[in-house]
Amino acid sequence: MIKVTKEAALEYHSKGKPGKIEVVPTKPYRTQYDLSLAYSPGVAEPCLEIQKHPNDAYKYTNKGNLVAVISNGTAVLGLGDIGAMSGKPVMEGKSLLFKIYGGVDAFDIEVNEKDPEKFIEAVKAIAPTFGGINLEDIKAPECFEIEERLKKELDIPVMHDDQHGTAIISSAGLLNALEVAGKNIGDVKIVVSGAGAAAISCTKLYVTLGAKKENILMLDSHGVITADRPNLTPQKKLFATTRTDVHTLAEAIKGADVFVGLSRGNILSKEMVRTMADKPIIFALANPVPEISYEDARAARPDCLISTGRSDYPNQINNVLCFPYLFRGALDTAATAINEEMKLAAVHALADLAKRPVPDIVNREYAVNNFTFGPDYFIPKPVDPRLITEVSIAVAKAAISSGVARNPITDWKAYRLRLKELMGQESKFTRTLYDTARRAPQRVVYTNGTHSRIIRAAVQAAGEGICYPVLLGNKREISEKAAKLDLSLKGIEVLDLRDEEHTAQRERYAKLLYEREQRNGCTYEEASDKLYNRNYFGMMMVETGDADALITSLTSRQKDVEEIAKEVIGINPKFKHFGTMHLVNSKRGTLFLADTLINRHPDTDTLVDLALLSAHTVHFFNRQPVIAMISYSNFGSENESGPRHVHEAVDILHSQHPDLVVDGEMQVSYALNRELRDKKYPFSMLQGKEVNTLVFQCLNGANSAYNIIKALYPDVEVIGPIQMGLNKPIHFTDADCSVRDIVNITAVAAIDALVEKKKTL
Repeated sequence: MIKVTKEAALEYHSKGKPGKIEVVPTKPYRTQYDLSLAYSPGVAEPCLEIQKHPNDAYKYTNKGNLVAVISNGTAVLGLGDIGAMSGKPVMEGKSLLFKIYGGVDAFDIEVNEKDPEKFIEAVKAIAPTFGGINLEDIKAPECFEIEERLKKELDIPVMHDDQHGTAIISSAGLLNALEVAGKNIGDVKIVVSGAGAAAISCTKLYVTLGAKKENILMLDSHGVITADRPNLTPQKKLFATTRTDVHTLAEAIKGADVFVGLSRGNILSKEMVRTMADKPIIFALANPVPEISYEDARAARPDCLISTGRSDYPNQINNVLCFPYLFRGALDTAATAINEEMKLAAVHALADLAKRPVPDIVNREYAVNNFTFGPDYFIPKPVDPRLITEVSIAVAKAAISSGVARNPITDWKAYRLRLKELMGQESKFTRTLYDTARRAPQRVVYTNGTHSRIIRAAVQAAGEGICYPVLLGNKREISEKAAKLDLSLKGIEVLDLRDEEHTAQRERYAKLLYEREQRNGCTYEEASDKLYNRNYFGMMMVETGDADALITSLTSRQKDVEEIAKEVIGINPKFKHFGTMHLVNSKRGTLFLADTLINRHPDTDTLVDLALLSAHTVHFFNRQPVIAMISYSNFGSENESGPRHVHEAVDILHSQHPDLVVDGEMQVSYALNRELRDKKYPFSMLQGKEVNTLVFQCLNGANSAYNIIKALYPDVEVIGPIQMGLNKPIHFTDADCSVRDIVNITAVAAIDALVEKKKTL
């Protein structure tokens, strides 16, 4: 385990934006219309609906995905009573874990109040904001009263995680450890070291699962808790023994089957462990120093099954295995409480998961060949991606069956899919594009001006102020469609090629096109006829400067559009080819993919051009290109034509463009996994670098890649296709593109036009 230094911890929390969490929007906010819906006047409508039906707050607000992590700082981790403000980093950390593991939004709330009654009143006053309350780091015995009162007086789930999270996970671990040891929970003798919130809650749950009170001995700082001891709290009385022959841990541990430590480090000795029953189960959960070290326990009793609270040893009891998913299931059913049925459902879901085959991602994370159920693996690992589905679904089902769910789930298959897709990340990339385009709006022509999505996109682009749209098409048809869509065409030019008012313009374009193409077999009559085609007309507008950029569609006649672009606009003289790129805003940052639409089976020269064009485009977006040339082989391992072309292209790029960071051919897995690539191919020019650009061997690979991403990860922003290599800003849209996609590519086209103008100044 890597040692955490004071300096590293302080730098982590202070570097960049201080703290560990922030608030991000979940709805579109880029347009004035979006903002009108988000706030005034649109926000009034959900307010009125909630006034009539309070539970509609789960429908119209974030209440159904919002948890408060609340503490008064009286029992912070191993630090004790350090105060509410001092405990804030811990509460922020808990909120972070809620988000990254369960997709649950959480606010940390530090209440500077030690009086239980006043604390309860403060929490009750803010409770309407939240779908659940996670109490954290509140000392015993006050924590028992606080939780019990809030559970009774609020209609949302309330849980003190220090109690119940540890109880749920250790119970799952105990059930499985007993199974491995071949013992029954009703028969075993259990020693619990500690009598705080976690210890009391754990022991209660063990009893619910079948442990017998008469077989349990609990110890606090004064020794074994006996019934004749004066001034016991109600919680300690629950587990006070009537035995008078045991007082110390050494006496209690003799013949015990199970030791559960929730106290302090180094209190269980090797000698004590040697006196335990066969195949003893030891849960040494004090953190960071356990009651006995893993090494000492195994040295004393090689047959023991041991858990700790540390990640550097097997079978870690880690609350992150539970609370994100317990609240996830409770929130998704709008539960009024987290009850015993839901906690038991989480216990059994965790226990069952450990018995199933482990996903490769877990094995890779822990650098093992394969985890299998047994002494060294009887509790799931926190990185197991199945936790969010298995535990959350079990909890949700228990909430429904026990009658605390306000919004029962009926389609469990759909719910499982939604849980898998939950961990998305909002990208601010397009907002930057829009802001840049607004600085100098350009005149953008849309060739498919009669298409409803194009009309919507043009209206939205005009409203955003990113361009001055020109729609090509029949005026009456466009006006009628706009009226049906309840869209105003104010500020949008509609240009009908067949109107007499544009005859002179069309004839001028025809003459220019004829003069250029007359020695390529084109007559004036042919040129004139071509100008009735909206792609020819629109591209001539851009070519002559009557417009700044053009958006056209790649449909079933894609080849025609490509040929018109080459004929009218032409390819940049520095290159022989042009292509397209898609941008993917993923959790790892912005990824650039080429060629996604134009070149089907590029040869060596085409791949060289695509790499250079990609580098130029990546620079256009203010990134430094780090390019991997993608194939199904690695560095010459195959000699078929496809990989060979890529290999040859890389050789040319290395020879003629030595400053370009590019290498290949390689498989995607090596391109995107720096550690794997550096280890296996240390000679690569990409050594130590994170790849941000993928140039694929063929159109099939690139096109499939971005479409798979769009299909599997709907929250990931995909922008494109972005044209690379033509002389003017001519950009394309997919056949199945959305209005938002068209507006995004419009912003790119407008910026492209602006950059081209600056080059000529």
